[in-house]
Amino acid sequence: MTADFAIGIDLGTTNCVLAYANLTAEKADVQLLDILQLVAPNTIDQKKSLPSFLHLGMSSDAESGTWNLPWEQARTYAVGEVARRQSADLPQRTISAAKSWLCHSKVDRHGAILPWNTPDDVQKLSPVTVSRRYLEHLVAAWKGEFPDSPIADQHVVLTVPASFDASARELTREAALAAGLPESLVLIEEPQAATYAWLDNQGDHWRKQLQAGNQLLVCDVGGGTTDLTLVDVVDEMGELQLRRRAVGDHLLVGGDNMDLTLAFYVSQLFKEQKNIDLDPWQSVSLWHACRAAKEALLAEDGPETFPVAIPGRSSRLIGGTVAVDVNREAVSDLLVNGFFAACQLSDKPTRQRSSGFQELGLPFETETAVTKHLAAFLARNANEGSASAQPSHVLFNGGVFKAAKLKARLLQQMADWFADAPRELDGNRDLDYAVARGAAFYAWNKHNGGIRIRGGAARSYYIGIETAGLAIPGAPRPLSALCVVPHGMEEGSQTDVPGDGIGLVVGERATFRFFSSVVRKDQPGQRLQHWSEDELVETDSMEAELTKTDGMEDDYVPVRFESKINELGIFELWCVHTESDARWKLEFSVRDDADV
Repeated sequence: MTADFAIGIDLGTTNCVLAYANLTAEKADVQLLDILQLVAPNTIDQKKSLPSFLHLGMSSDAESGTWNLPWEQARTYAVGEVARRQSADLPQRTISAAKSWLCHSKVDRHGAILPWNTPDDVQKLSPVTVSRRYLEHLVAAWKGEFPDSPIADQHVVLTVPASFDASARELTREAALAAGLPESLVLIEEPQAATYAWLDNQGDHWRKQLQAGNQLLVCDVGGGTTDLTLVDVVDEMGELQLRRRAVGDHLLVGGDNMDLTLAFYVSQLFKEQKNIDLDPWQSVSLWHACRAAKEALLAEDGPETFPVAIPGRSSRLIGGTVAVDVNREAVSDLLVNGFFAACQLSDKPTRQRSSGFQELGLPFETETAVTKHLAAFLARNANEGSASAQPSHVLFNGGVFKAAKLKARLLQQMADWFADAPRELDGNRDLDYAVARGAAFYAWNKHNGGIRIRGGAARSYYIGIETAGLAIPGAPRPLSALCVVPHGMEEGSQTDVPGDGIGLVVGERATFRFFSSVVRKDQPGQRLQHWSEDELVETDSMEAELTKTDGMEDDYVPVRFESKINELGIFELWCVHTESDARWKLEFSVRDDADV
């Protein structure tokens, strides 16, 4: 069946959005899908976004039909707006931030672990399953609006953070296919999608703002994460092109941290002014209320004070609310200085720990200053002969930057760092929906032709090699890391990895360990004996039993390596026997950009 639409899906940490464009139109006219969802028990409405929350109900909910939707009856769970609201009443039964769990390699992403640290009598789901449930909801909502255009037959682009490694991308793709998205699904990075949304907004005028030699910083601060990307503007045969140069780490700091910080501050006001100690139910409600207060007070024309109300708990206030007024100047000082603190370009994020023991929960950043993370990112990707990268332009994305003061503060910080201050790109910005819009525009553009952002692999990839040596009781042999995919390796290309032969275990089950780096720019064949946690990160290991061919007597054979990234973004590591024609393939997805 011929595709009718280009579809872009933002599977966000705090909200999911679906945008689409008619493929037969002469111009990409990107629209947002109105997503049918429960906004309260037994109450259905349509909204432009689906909050990334999942509420785990009880068997009695299925009998009463509390969470029923037109496409599914007797449900024991709910996603979207109603689940977000349920987090105030039943936080122990509400799942959030599943997307961040997808890239947390220290837990089993297929294991039923969410909600994290909840009682044993609460049903749990895996991060992959939760992500699938959100996507299933979007698929069903699409079918309700476009029953004659099944989503499995459309051109679909799904966004992921630029910082997602190969494992997290593959798990996202797994959830997407299980939800009914097509096999031809394409993954692109969120900062690239935001850039495509800006290109769509500008049309051919984008070349008047950017020239060859410019460097664009995409600064995306959303509800749960901060994502940083550098894009170079290059001249290729007289044509301006965009090439993604570097991506940052997956930073778990964003608007949710700000809302929680403000909620803590406001809880003190309730104590001082109303003599109210908030209970857990009211505290969660306050957290959500503070999001609106933050956006209102930090807006360019915001009020001097803003009332923050929460449900009352006393007999006098049951069914009503109690409120305090929050001062604009106090909030500005708290959030601007707390999350966009003035710093030097040479500053590094602090990693202060309060204890040597830590829960294996999400690795939230201990450093809340986005400015310090940005300084470290620019220093890590320094221009040749310079102490840091120096962007000429900035593209803001993410709901945090609806607060004009935060955007202004970051621009002022970069003006303090650089004599030639970076300029914000002109144009209307739809900060809540830009990622989905840009993904849809890319899908339409790919079908009809147009500007593409190129860049190849955003990370270098390595395999773990067990070193030879005398055995020590109870101690594993040291591990070295061999670079097999360099940063920037283009899709559709392959490379022979130089070096001496390595022994490959065959005929028995073995574990193959993979590592990646957004920092190092090693070449294939380069072997590391030592590295820090900041340099290399281990992705999911792979267990496999490689077949022993006829005539092979030993349990391991000498091989050399060939690396290939095919047109679908799948990394194939070929182990080639140095003494015969035998070859073995280890396959791992490393899709890193939209150039497919």
